[in-house]
Amino acid sequence: MEYHKRKGHDITVVFDGWKTGGAQENHSIVGGVRVIYSRLGEKADSVIRRIIFSDRRGWVVVTSDRDIAAHAWAAGAVPISSADFMTVLEKRCVDGVICEKGEEEQKEEYVRPVRKGNPKQMSKKEKAIRKTLSKLS
Repeated sequence: MEYHKRKGHDITVVFDGWKTGGAQENHSIVGGVRVIYSRLGEKADSVIRRIIFSDRRGWVVVTSDRDIAAHAWAAGAVPISSADFMTVLEKRCVDGVICEKGEEEQKEEYVRPVRKGNPKQMSKKEKAIRKTLSKLS
């Protein structure tokens, strides 16, 4: 909720209700954040897939689930790992003061992916992820 207040982004959080949910999907808004509980017998992954495929409006999907990330790319959304999003959130300190990590710490966090092609050029997916992360922070 604090992130929503600070950035003003539309945020939707989807929780599993497949074991204990109601007969219908439950929607509510808490602190400006849309909260969805999937219905009984339906997993949150299914709800997320349905939302990003039916409403193609440039979603940013925060997930560490590879299957959901693949669906997000296919729907034109940009998946961001939970760890990367936590890094964005942790840049904010107590009392709203921005805390930047030291240059040495930032270098240690980045792990260059192994891939083919020009090593000096980022892939389209890496470019999209970096662009999106800069918008989120």
